[in-house]
Amino acid sequence: MPKSPGAYILIVDLDRPLRMESPSMKGAVLEPGTYAYCGSAHGPGGIGARVRRHLRRDKKPHWHIDRLTGAGKITQVHAVPGASECALLERILCLPGTGVPVPGFGSTDCRSCPAHLARAENKTALAQGLKDISKVGETC
Repeated sequence: MPKSPGAYILIVDLDRPLRMESPSMKGAVLEPGTYAYCGSAHGPGGIGARVRRHLRRDKKPHWHIDRLTGAGKITQVHAVPGASECALLERILCLPGTGVPVPGFGSTDCRSCPAHLARAENKTALAQGLKDISKVGETC
């Protein structure tokens, strides 16, 4: 994983429903399935440091994604140095069968995105769509 700043995508498989307990999520439930979380890393250690934190099982929950990664399994990580999480989410939402499962998830500090989490109806279509992540910033 790069030490540079930028954005990343975590692909998380969830095998059972997950009730979100934070006040901002108002008891929303993530149903079993495949999720793509778009995050950013601009601090020390860049993308690599942030992704390593997400991969740890013994972390103290801090962000919405910590609940999902604690209950699910991270199956893929895509690092995109210099990109923004908003541009990654926009690109993911262009893929067939993707949508925002819980408004505000992971984006409480973002004024332009409905969330930074997408749910994919088709894991294979998601994987295929992420093969050329270099199209970030292009319109659908």
